Amino acid sequence: MATGNSYFDDMRIKPEVIDPPQDDMTDVTEHVNDPGLCAVKPNGVVSSSVRELLECPVCLNAMYPPIHQCSNGHTLCSGCKPRVHNRCPTCRHELGNIRCLALEKVAASLELPCKYQSFGCIGIYPYYSKLKHESQCVFRPYSCPYAGSECTVIGDIPYLVAHLKDDHKVDMHSGSTFNHRYVKSNPHEVENATWMLTVFSCFGQYFCLHFEAFQLGMAPVYIAFLRFMGDDNEAKNYSYSLEVGGNGRKMTWQGVPRSIRDSHRKVRDSFDGLIIQRNMALFFSGGDHKELKLRVTGRIWKEQ
Repeated sequence: MATGNSYFDDMRIKPEVIDPPQDDMTDVTEHVNDPGLCAVKPNGVVSSSVRELLECPVCLNAMYPPIHQCSNGHTLCSGCKPRVHNRCPTCRHELGNIRCLALEKVAASLELPCKYQSFGCIGIYPYYSKLKHESQCVFRPYSCPYAGSECTVIGDIPYLVAHLKDDHKVDMHSGSTFNHRYVKSNPHEVENATWMLTVFSCFGQYFCLHFEAFQLGMAPVYIAFLRFMGDDNEAKNYSYSLEVGGNGRKMTWQGVPRSIRDSHRKVRDSFDGLIIQRNMALFFSGGDHKELKLRVTGRIWKEQ
């Protein structure tokens, strides 16, 4: 439902997981993992007019207690109330501190399908439990793991694998071992950009190997790490090792692949991988330090 008022367009915020109210409200029990909620219920269908009543006119997100209203009965969410300077976004009357308890109780009586229904979730959830469930839903789509661009594509794993291959032209390999050579002609120019992303298929799963240069304070460094294309609870079933070296020296790293639920930047900035200082990388490369030549080897295995 659009507001028709561009004044509030820049006030839209992302939804937050909000616990149900504890006072003046019908008790709602949280059943995020209750199989009983996965049955389709005849009362689970909510008309669009009721959904519109529960939609904040400013941010367009679903409203959760406390729901505020003006003296004319127009409502808005608690997150947007301070942003409108105590003026109703619909009629411009002063808001005051009137709480719409009736609408809050109507919401408590509703049951809605998960928004990831199209991805396979068949659960029907109480209104005040739905948002928390969706933040943990195993059917929620994954974001594209490609870090070389601000890609906004989402989908399940098979869809993202095809997307990486067809749209990002990522190299695809089968097997649990790898041996890659990274070459850069001017290693003194370090940009915060991904150099390479390679996808490996093994053990019936997919893994993303990242290698890039980035700035750590004033010092340029290189990092290599592995991400698992799946959830964190599955990622913990695997381990991997990386090795880089030259001139009779080598560095090794062993770790657990991070789920692609964690963004590329989050993993990189936590330094959860093989980190190589530039002077060491150039030493491994040999020659006159005018060209970076790194060979990174490694393997992936499943823990017993």
